[in-house]
Amino acid sequence: MRKIFGIILTPIHYIFFGLSLLVFHPLQWMAYNWFGYTAHKRVVDALNWCLTASYYCLGNTVTFINNQNLPLDRSIIFIANHQSTYDIPPMIYFLRKYHAKFVSKIELTKGIPSVSYNLKYGGAANIDRKDQRQSITELMKLGERMKANTWGCVIFPEGTRSKDGQVKTFQSAGVAAIMKRCPDALIVPIAIKNSWKMVQWGAFPLGPFNTMRWEVLDPIDPKSGTVAEVVLKAEEAVKKCLGQ
Repeated sequence: MRKIFGIILTPIHYIFFGLSLLVFHPLQWMAYNWFGYTAHKRVVDALNWCLTASYYCLGNTVTFINNQNLPLDRSIIFIANHQSTYDIPPMIYFLRKYHAKFVSKIELTKGIPSVSYNLKYGGAANIDRKDQRQSITELMKLGERMKANTWGCVIFPEGTRSKDGQVKTFQSAGVAAIMKRCPDALIVPIAIKNSWKMVQWGAFPLGPFNTMRWEVLDPIDPKSGTVAEVVLKAEEAVKKCLGQ
């Protein structure tokens, strides 16, 4: 029965989601080229509010919990588990005051309305997984932008999405590259729960009636250990929050 509802509701979601991407693409271009970074960011925030709202077309709900008193005058590296592409819009919207930039595959910078434009011009690190030197260089450039602008960033250190919600081992290389240029960035874990259920049957039908949750966990002092030790603490915190 759940899958039948998915078949019925998925087209409604995709129409809302797709129209949001198409409508906001020219708005991004105008904001960035005519008014600059701040206007562009506001458009991107509004886009991701709409994308997040599209989840409700499937009967899914989004709960974003942030009870942490995080500084606005310090760069932050948000370290999260990764379950699906649907992890991202709520994080962009609810972390908007931290100017959180994403580490993304370079392939996504082409061909996707709104998404590709934002990745190119919004300050993200777009890495080529086949070129380690390019990846490290791009991450260090992100660290420089974070330090210069007091931005945050989001990184998924598992390296790939979890198809069943089980947290994979966090890798520290990406975080280490960012911290080479932004060594004082605060480390903040985020635990994501149940977004994988939206894509448990693939792109069609999407999974309906799921309660999805994002929870910002206690920050970790970057000087409390080596980068590898700090990333391990983040992994353990995420797993504990998810009961794994």
